[in-house]
Amino acid sequence: MDVRAAHRPDRYRLRWAGYLGFCWGVVFAAISFYWGSGGTIGVETVWGSTAFSPAQKETLTIAAWITGFLKLVGALLALALVTRWGARLPARSLAVLGWGAAGLLFVYGGTNMVGEALVVSGIVKPTGLVEWKPLLWHLYVWDMSFVIWGILFGLAAWRFTAAMRIRGGNARPQK
Repeated sequence: MDVRAAHRPDRYRLRWAGYLGFCWGVVFAAISFYWGSGGTIGVETVWGSTAFSPAQKETLTIAAWITGFLKLVGALLALALVTRWGARLPARSLAVLGWGAAGLLFVYGGTNMVGEALVVSGIVKPTGLVEWKPLLWHLYVWDMSFVIWGILFGLAAWRFTAAMRIRGGNARPQK
């Protein structure tokens, strides 16, 4: 074992979570922007095969663009938790945003997954027709991705908060 590595500050631990959270957000933002621009590949995995009126299509397009921008903001937040430029931002605010994003994403995706799993398992029997393709895609891909992104945010926020504690309340690297 390298003796220098054993004594090196623990500043790299869990950085991967922030970088992976950034990539995760960018990929899912790109998908939202694709759908917002009129792309149709994969759209049935989210909204099903239902025919939408022009007003509904416009609403879904706006929703896709808004969620795309929110995902980009989330991606940048994940990156800010683990990079030097993020340490220039107000530390307590960044920590609160990081933990808030972790909780929101985990709870949103997890709550949806529980409901979907109850339907898939037959425990809950919907009164209407079930479109299985979007239901299964939400259970295994879309909502699961929110849970995973929430876990990545939690790890990055944990690292950031630990760095704040070590440095006495701020996350700025000491020179």
